[in-house]
This record gives sequence, C-alpha cells and structure tokens, in this order.
Amino acid sequence: MEKGKINVQTENIFPIIKKFLYSDHEIFLRELVSNAVDATQKLKTIASLGKFKEDLGDLTIHVKVDKKAKTISVIDRGIGMTSEEIDKYINEIAFSSAEEFVKKFKTKTEADRNAIIGQFGLGFYSSFMVSDKVEILTKTYKKGGPTKAIKWVCDGSPEYTLTEIDKKDRGTEVILHIDSESKEFLEEYRILELLKKYSKFLPVPIQFGTEKVWEKVEGEKDKDGKDKEVEVVKSRIINDTHPLWKKKPADCTDEEYKKFYRKLYPFSFEEPLFHIHLNVDYPFNLTGILYFPKVKKNFEIQKDKIQLYSNQVFVTDSVEGIVPDFLTLLHGVIDSPDIPLNVSRSYLQSDSSVKKISNYIMRKVADKLEEQFKNDRKKFKEKWDDIKVFIEYGMISEVKFYERAEKFWLLKNSKGKYFTLEEYKKHIKDTQKDKDKKLVYLYANNLEEQHSFIQAATDRGYDVLIMDGILDNHFINTLEQKLTDTTFKRVDSDTIDNLIKKEETQPSKLDDKQKEALKPVIERNINKEKFTVVFENLSETDLPFTIIRPEFMRRMKDMSALGGGMDYMGNLPEQYNLVVNPNNPLICKILDEKDQAIQDKTVKQIYDLALLSQNLLKGQELTDFIKRSVEIIK
Repeated sequence: MEKGKINVQTENIFPIIKKFLYSDHEIFLRELVSNAVDATQKLKTIASLGKFKEDLGDLTIHVKVDKKAKTISVIDRGIGMTSEEIDKYINEIAFSSAEEFVKKFKTKTEADRNAIIGQFGLGFYSSFMVSDKVEILTKTYKKGGPTKAIKWVCDGSPEYTLTEIDKKDRGTEVILHIDSESKEFLEEYRILELLKKYSKFLPVPIQFGTEKVWEKVEGEKDKDGKDKEVEVVKSRIINDTHPLWKKKPADCTDEEYKKFYRKLYPFSFEEPLFHIHLNVDYPFNLTGILYFPKVKKNFEIQKDKIQLYSNQVFVTDSVEGIVPDFLTLLHGVIDSPDIPLNVSRSYLQSDSSVKKISNYIMRKVADKLEEQFKNDRKKFKEKWDDIKVFIEYGMISEVKFYERAEKFWLLKNSKGKYFTLEEYKKHIKDTQKDKDKKLVYLYANNLEEQHSFIQAATDRGYDVLIMDGILDNHFINTLEQKLTDTTFKRVDSDTIDNLIKKEETQPSKLDDKQKEALKPVIERNINKEKFTVVFENLSETDLPFTIIRPEFMRRMKDMSALGGGMDYMGNLPEQYNLVVNPNNPLICKILDEKDQAIQDKTVKQIYDLALLSQNLLKGQELTDFIKRSVEIIK
C-alpha cells in the first residue's frame, strides 16, 4: 500500500469544494456520469483506430445506490487507469493550480463560482461535496507493464492511499460514502430524478435499478385474439443514446419531430407550430432542434424551455446570453461542445464563441420564417396570430432580426386582410396622408369596443389595422422610429378628421361666444376630473359627444402596464377628452333650450351614451341611465 499527500500548497481545498464550489450539490452525479461516459467513448475511439483489439462487450454504465451501506457507485467499462495515471490525473493535474484556485475563489461572487471548476479540472472532486470518503477502483484497458487494478481512497483530507487490488474487468468504479448532510441522495427517486435531468440523452447507456414493462409473447394470443402481453422486470435504462437532434435533418420525419417534442415536454398538450433543425460544424459545433410553441400571454411561462447540452450532457435550461432574449420563448434543445459545462452568465455574455452561436441561431430562425412565408403564405397567415408576438419581440430587441423580419412581418386590417409593410404602404399612400405629407396608420386594439370609431374611419375611405397583440404598443413605437414620415394613431385617440388632418377645415354653426356659453352647461353634468371638454368642428352626421383618450397618454399607460419601466404612469388617473360637435343639431338644441332641467337631462343622456360606447358606464350611473332611457321612451 502506498500513502501520499495531494499537493495543496496553501490550505485544505476540500472544505471549499464541499461547501461553496457549486451552488447546487446535485451536480456531483452529472460530473461522475460524464466522466464515465468520457472513459467509455475514449475506449471506443481507441478500438476504432485498431489499438484495442478485444471485444468491447457491453459498455453500459451502471449507477447503484446502497442505502444500508450509505454508498453511491458509478461503474464503467471504459479505459480505466494505471497507478501512474491516477497519480497524474487525480493527484496532480486537478490540483496543479490549487494555489491560484483558492486565491481566485475567494475573490469571486457566488454567482461566478460555477465558472471556476471547469477551469481547474475539478469535476471528479465535486463528489466530496456529498461524501466523507471516496474510493476509486480502476483497471486499465492496456496490456503488459504495470497494469494491475488499483484502489485509491481519500477521506476529504489531502492524504490518500493507493493499493493494488484484484479486479477482473477493465474500467472504473467510483464509490461515494455519503455524509450525514447528504442523505437525500441515498433515496432511489432522487438519483432517478438527477439521472433523468442530466443524463437522459448521453451517448452511452446508463442503467439504474429496474422497472416493470409489458412485453408481447411471440406466437401467443389472449382471449380477444390480440398478442398476449406479460409484465416483466427489466434493467432500467435512463437515456436515449441517439437523440433526434444528432441525426441529419433529411433523415427525420415530421412524426419523429412531434414525438421528440412530447418526450421533451410530456406535460404539454399543444403541438408545436413548426421546428428548426440546427446542424453546423464550422466555425463552431452546434446541433439542436428548436420548436415554435403557441405563445401564451405570460412570457415567463414560455421561458426556460430551451435545454442546453454539451456533448449530450445537460447543462441548464436558463439560456439567456446563449441565445437572443426573444428566442428564449422557443422550446427545444441546443447542444454544443463549444459551450463549457460550468459557466457563469457573465462568462457567457462575454465569450466570443457564444456570441457567434447566438447570431447563428437568430439567422437560422429568420431563414426558417422567411422560407415558410415565401413557400406557403396562406399557411403562414394561418399561424400568424400564434407567432406574431415572438416575431415582434425579436424586431423590437434585435436590429439584425428586424432587418430580416420586415419582409415577412404582417399587418392585419379590420376586414381580415393581411399585408407586408411594403404592401400596406402602397395600399394607403394615396388616401391616408395628412396635410404635412405624413403617412398615417390608423389602428384599433379591440374590434368590438372601437367599432364606432372604425366605422367612422371606413366611412371616410380609410383603412384601419387591428393591433391587439400584447406587444403591439411597444412595437408601434419601433415602427415609427424605423419608417420615415409615418405615424400610428389609434382610432379612438381623436376625431377622425383630426387623426388625418387635411388642409380644409369644417365650419362651425356656433361662434366662440356660444361655445363659451354652452361649456358650463356640459361641465356641470360630467365628471370634470376625468373629462376635458373640447370643441371640434365635425359634420352634422357625426355624434354630438365623442370620448377620446389622447394617444400619448394612452401609450404611456399601456407601456407601463406591460412593464415598460414607467410605473409612475400607471398611478396617474385616467384622462379623456369629451369632444363636443357644435354642428350636430342636438348641440344647437341644447344651447337654445331655456329649461335648465331639460338641458341637463339632454346633456346627461348623450354624455352617458358616449360613456356607454367606450364601456365606461358602470354601477349607479348605468342604473340611472337605464331608468332615464325608459322614461324618455315613454
């Protein structure tokens, strides 16, 4: 037996590993299983080069829990190690930078500590986070020379022992003696949970425990004439060693893509709209499948659905920094060996290869959308309401994506017709320019509630867009910045003649003196804190009272409601303009009426009608209006 001391110049590094190195101790199993996979893959490579001529046999990696002995074992039949290799890879290399490691570790914030372990090759030592003793039993695949099996034991101090043992099979078994603080990992369900989280797509079979399955009995039928099935107990294989994203896109069917989506998201009851299969090996390696889900109104429900893998090892489902923010609404898998296993978010945001990956994914998404638009515009329109939010999010947040997406982003008008930006510009350029030659895009966000305003616009020969998406208020601002001599105005933000102001103005039947006389009559019958009385010279057929909300104030409040960083706007009271049309015969009648009670009753009735048209008449006021209306009918 040989005793030794790991070369730690400064202090015992194990307490740091045990308590602080990973924010989540469960990572130890990912590291050990990944090491076993690496050892197995290396042996397969050596065999393929003709340097190992024996039968590889069953290469399944076994994970075992012995609750009584308080141990977890990870066993592989990979390349194994000699005593010299243990000394090199376990005792020296992992700690060659120990002094620097300890020094750097102490200056790091907790959020950045996960980035350190990969830089210092400490993956194996993560096992000491949950163990008070670790054993390695290993035998090299090599023949001749010092090839006896070796047992390495360390109790979490810098001292270790190295002894020769009898071990028939090649490969490595790592045995963790679980400490009293980590008993949760001795529960089978917990290990199964971790294996399914981190190892479900590893390229080497991972076996853990057993499971009951139903199998057909060949040549036998049941009483109904169907193939007979019996329940059998089989070894449980955790992983799919050949996940769909590793295949060539040409070799995959639509049904396979749907089936794989259900495997990734077993509790999702909606089919994805379509997918993108990523497959590139230069200037970086990247494979994956991204799905376009039906985007719900709650963005946060959508996020954290892309799973990031490195060589089929699960890393994280928080991919901000790896893909542009708007792409975090997608679902699916990204796998790239160019993204290290242990990284901090700040590292990701500054890493050049990660930025290239991010730009590539964004380009592929734009390619797919443009291809769908060009190849089958009808089908693209059918999906539009589900993908619109996603595309707008990208156009708002990424300049490069905007430049691509403006070709296939669609506007929908109140008649249900769809236009690209270029098509719509041509559609309204002859009718919707104001006196300053500015193109005015009229829009509504509720077809039903704003029907009267939409009707007034269409009666003038104007076209009205439906902008009812949850991001449309933000997106309108983006479009106004991008499009020259263009403004967007909601149909209920002013009278139609003011929305698209022409040179000619409508004369008024009332002079300024008459308007001043009428104003207090109106103000005593309305909520003056909420409504400002303004006179607009409209046509005789336009309504006597119209309620509008000024565009600027409404946009600010809408953006605040969506979390636009203007929370103080949300605390402001609702402000509206009550537009009085002096050319409507009813307004003139009110002015001429000598009986104040009749005056007030008439003003109150047409004011309530205006409120009702905007869904603003509620409670006692609505009850009074109904009673008054019945009296008027009588």
